[in-house]
Amino acid sequence: MAGGGDALDLAAIDAKAELTAEEKAALVMSLKNKLEGLVAQHTDVLESLAPKFRKRVDVLRDIQSKHDELEAKFIEERAALEAKYQKLYEPLYSKRYEIVSGMVEVDDITKSEDETPTEQKEKGVPDFWLNAMKNNEILAEEIRKRDEEALKYLKNITWCRIDDPKGFKIEFSFDTNNPFFKNSVLTKTYHMIDEEEPILEKAIGTEIEWYPGKCLTQKVLQKKPKEGSKDTKPIIKTKDCESFFNFFNPPQVPDDDKEIDEDMAEQLQDQMEQDYDIGSTIRDKIIPHAVSWFTGGSR
Repeated sequence: MAGGGDALDLAAIDAKAELTAEEKAALVMSLKNKLEGLVAQHTDVLESLAPKFRKRVDVLRDIQSKHDELEAKFIEERAALEAKYQKLYEPLYSKRYEIVSGMVEVDDITKSEDETPTEQKEKGVPDFWLNAMKNNEILAEEIRKRDEEALKYLKNITWCRIDDPKGFKIEFSFDTNNPFFKNSVLTKTYHMIDEEEPILEKAIGTEIEWYPGKCLTQKVLQKKPKEGSKDTKPIIKTKDCESFFNFFNPPQVPDDDKEIDEDMAEQLQDQMEQDYDIGSTIRDKIIPHAVSWFTGGSR
């Protein structure tokens, strides 16, 4: 946005539930000055116009100014509306979590004679989040067969906005009996340059504390020693492999731009866009409509 130090961060304001009087005034002024700043950059074009055309442009600028005032009100009301409904959603998400995890039981549940002892002991809805994600095309491509056993311990997925820096954070809560890694919560945080576009600055994931021999993002390879070698022990190496849990180790932009060439930059951009697509899919589709995804009636 034009205006240098006077520019207002609209995306950050949009993420807030309420605007202060000062922010409201600044937002209106910022929007009103937006077109003026752009026009100022093209003064030579306007000056080349005949007087009657410049007069028409002045009227158009007044129309634009009125539009920007309405846009400022829209942004303010939308932020308040989103915050209002997010609060209304929360009790429903909490109730869903309690049922899925088996913390509470629904009414009219009766024991069946056909159930095995294991089934009788099972609470909640087994593999709820795993199956919800597998029914989404984007996430299904990321989940490998060897990931599924670990994802069966996934109890809940939530998200929230962050304001400094602006963006959002997704939290994955796992059962403490999970035998694959020590973490009970894995997070993925997205820092956005612009949420409206959207333009991603960077993503940060939790470092997973894998238990010995349980790492799903690496494969252990054994290679026989060369013939005649004195050391007869097999050579053991690790190799990175595809896994959903690579989601928590996102691509990073080097601090020095000189470290990457054009091809590497393009590849990095593609990786970051794919990473954001996965995160936004979880935030916008899986979390709010998890039951529909679980049953196959996707939204």
